[in-house]
Amino acid sequence: MSDYRRWFVPGGTYFFTVVTYNRYPFFRDDLARLLLGTAIREVQRELPFEMTAIVLLPEHLHCIWTLPSNDANYPERWTRIKERFTTKWIKGGGHEEPVTAAQQERGNRGIWQRRYWEHTIQDQRDLEQHCDYIHYNPVKHGLVSRVVDWQWSSFHRFVAEGQYSSDWGRSEPPGIVGLDFE
Repeated sequence: MSDYRRWFVPGGTYFFTVVTYNRYPFFRDDLARLLLGTAIREVQRELPFEMTAIVLLPEHLHCIWTLPSNDANYPERWTRIKERFTTKWIKGGGHEEPVTAAQQERGNRGIWQRRYWEHTIQDQRDLEQHCDYIHYNPVKHGLVSRVVDWQWSSFHRFVAEGQYSSDWGRSEPPGIVGLDFE
């Protein structure tokens, strides 16, 4: 068993990597992307958080959230998002990966990996490096050759806000070398 401990900082900013079960590419499907967005927005209304950056790839997503000043409960948010997506996806006839009998007994479904990666953002430089990592990720995975060509990313909002130029990411940004959260 791992000794990993999560760090809970009220009002903290967190980077997450969330992966599908067996890395099945659920998010190639338009309905899956729509349902995930709906689940995130519903939970965001109930348990507020600011979505600083996000990228959705076929079998995983990366995002950065900032929680309210008196709140560090990101696990509850992820639980609700995963449950809502799973319920709506299955109800809509979506594919589910097979799970073992023991996993079924625990109530696990073949949609999400049980755990996720979380990193507490330390400062502005750390935030910028993780935003760069998020936005460059589709190029890193060979899904597109230019960051601007991946539509399921907050990159386009960053360009509109003047934080990036539209040709940003022609090569791997130097700040993300060594970051790897796949």
